[in-house]
This record gives sequence, structure tokens and C-alpha cells, in this order.
Amino acid sequence: MDDKPGMRQMLRTALEMKGHEVLEAGDGESGIGIALKFHVDLAIVDLKLPGIDGIEVLKRLKDVDPAVGVVVISAYGTIDDVVEAMKLGAIDFISKSSPLDEIEIRVEKAIEERRILTEREYLREELESAFEGIVGKDPKMLEVFRIIKKVAPTNSSVLITGESGTGKELVAKAIHLLSPRRNGPFVKVNCAALPETLLETELFGHEKGAFTGALKARKGRFEIADGGTIFLDEIGDFSPNVQVKLLRVLQEKEFERVGGEKTIKTDVRVIAATNKDIKKALEEGTFREDLYWRLNVVSIHIPPLRERKGDIPDLVAHFLTKLKKEGYREIRRVEPEAMRLMLEYDWPGNVRELENAIERAVVLAEDDVLRAENLPIRLQEEKKPLEEVILTPGKTLPQLLEEIERKIVEKALEQAGWVQKRAAEILGIGRTTLQYKMTKYGLKQGDER
Repeated sequence: MDDKPGMRQMLRTALEMKGHEVLEAGDGESGIGIALKFHVDLAIVDLKLPGIDGIEVLKRLKDVDPAVGVVVISAYGTIDDVVEAMKLGAIDFISKSSPLDEIEIRVEKAIEERRILTEREYLREELESAFEGIVGKDPKMLEVFRIIKKVAPTNSSVLITGESGTGKELVAKAIHLLSPRRNGPFVKVNCAALPETLLETELFGHEKGAFTGALKARKGRFEIADGGTIFLDEIGDFSPNVQVKLLRVLQEKEFERVGGEKTIKTDVRVIAATNKDIKKALEEGTFREDLYWRLNVVSIHIPPLRERKGDIPDLVAHFLTKLKKEGYREIRRVEPEAMRLMLEYDWPGNVRELENAIERAVVLAEDDVLRAENLPIRLQEEKKPLEEVILTPGKTLPQLLEEIERKIVEKALEQAGWVQKRAAEILGIGRTTLQYKMTKYGLKQGDER
């Protein structure tokens, strides 16, 4: 923006020779309109302009678009003008008496600085988006963040370990969003939810007539994920056949559909997760060692919530904000007693259980304060040591044993996130036996799946 056509033409010619696209304006008002209409990266503004001066142009540009870069240029600028321009956010203040090559160099430097600031802002927003839902300042969580940022730009396979409800899928998605594959698909497969007979066809697809009911060919998740990332949640129960095919995909980047002979190539990054002790499965020979090392190029362990209780206040604030955005009641204050209960509770269901508890509390709140009575009963009940249960007067031995058994079964269900298969494994009993005991003791709370 300059009122002298000769100065505008000189700068335009010099900058276009450098490969830049240049727009001109002879006064401040039209210059502001052009800058905002075309979302320019950098505005070169003369201090003395017809109508509004360069300082006013700088203010108005920054008010509307704080990210725009501005260089002020003048033949008459004073020290006070320079100081004011820089305070208002100008990148540089250039004298018109400077040699043209110096002006070119300083404008080029301003353009580069603007580019760097834009990239930093983009990366900041990208990181915030990628880490949405992953909250924590605990040193263990900071280590998780550090590894995510290091491994994301690579193609290395990642194995995420941690208890149910700790946020393994969020970590997998963060890796994908920070990777060069971010524009490709992110495909997730809950392996524990699929029977062994269906898992292979779910992963690799099938041809028409491959089995009874296969009326047409179907793509598997590895085909769908081509060019992106596949997240395999709960890999501990893979059958030997699925393990062999998965190993081949990792090594050769190819596979065949069930019932097919055509070899299909795929370019997929594999992120796997488990809450089981895979090393124990290796010792027992139920999980292939070569597959383990292919999956476990980089490992990330997510600590349980009970080991990072200092993160609970931040997580509570995060979930309250999230619920408000989803249309729930706004909570402005958490009662100290409610926070104390949350900090003292061990959260066997981890972050997922905390999120469910906060949602319940918001639904039951009478006003904008989250109170202790809004929290689930299990947080409000005072924990009694086993000795008090045993010495409870007026109860027979069978009644006391049943009371103890009920507490043990309920604890196992909580630790397993109310996934019956996992709870049965913790207790060392069959799933049918577990279901009988749940019916017997009326255990129906939690997120059953």
C-alpha cells in the first residue's frame, strides 16, 4: 500500500521476480479491503497514506486477522513511529531511503518469518487436535506424549499396552493424525469383539462363495486401510492362522482374501494394542515371537489412572468442557468433597470410568455445581476392611462368604471395565459361571459389552 505508483511498481517488479504474487493499493481503505478479501500473507504498508495512515491500517488489519504479517515502510518515520508499529505487531519497519536490494532482503526475511509463524501455528493446532482427549501432566503421561511425537512421523509399527479404559485408541489416533498418513484412512478393529471364525475375514476380506453365506466378495480392513493406519485393539486372542497372515502383511505388505488366490498389495501402518500380558503368551507358546517383535518396534505403555491421580482435576475439567459442547448442563464449580472422593477412588475402569462418572454427575446435578451426591454410589460408600465384614453381627457363615464373594466378583468386573470375558479370566472361572454369579448377586452396573 503506497500512494506513489512508482514505488509500488518498483517493489512489485522486484518481488514478482522472486516468485511472489503481488497486489497493489493506493490508499489504506482499499488496501485493507484487498488484504482481507484475498487473505494475503504479508502487507507492505506506507506510513503516510491518503485518508487513514499506515498505523491505523496496521491496527485494523491486526484486529480482523491477527495472523497477517505487516511491514511498515516510510521516508519520514520517527523513532516513536517505529516503536508504535512494532508494539502493534509489525514484523519490520523499513526506510524508503534504504537501497533496493536491502529492502528486498528485509521483505524476503519478513515473508520467511511469516511462513515460519504460520507453520508453527499449524503444527500447534495439529498437535491440539491430535491429542484431543489425552489429558495429563504426570511424568508418565509426558513420556507417552514424547514417544507419540517421536514415532508418529515414521512408518514403524507400534504396540500400545495398558489396562482397559486407559485410552489406547486415543493414542493410536494421535499417532495417525501426526503422521504423513493423516489424510489416509484410520481403520480400527476391536479384535476381542469378533469370534475367531469371523476375525480372519474381517481383517483380510473374502471372495464370493468362500463359505456359507458369502454371497459376494468383500474387502477386509487391510484393504480399506490402504494408504493409512489400521488399529488392531486387543490382539492377545489371535488364532495361529491369523497370526501367520498378519506376520506376512507386516513383512511382505501382501495377503489373499479368504477363499481367494489373488495376492493383494497393501500399504498400511499397523498399530496394535492389548491389556494382556503378551510376554506370558510368548512363554506359553500361544503368541508367535516373530510377530511380537514385528508389532513391538516401538512400545507405549499407558499408566492406569490410579498411578496418576494428579491428572484427575484436569481430566474432570476436560470432560465438563466436552459435555458442555455436546449440549449438557454447564458446570461452573466442583464441590471440594466431590473432588476429594474422585481423588481417593482407585478408578478400576480408568479414564473411561471417570468420564462415565462425570457424565452421570452432570445429568443429576441440580444447578451449576457438581456435588458429592451426584457421583456414583461406589465413590460415596466408605470402604470397609475385610475384618469388619467378617465380624458383622447377626450373619451366618454362608451369608458372610456370599457377601465376600459378591465383593470379589464386583471388583473383578470393575477391573475388567465390565467386560465379562476379561472378568472371568481374572477370577479364573468360566464366563457362564460368572454370568450365574452376576445374576445371583444382582450385578448389573457398569458398561457391559
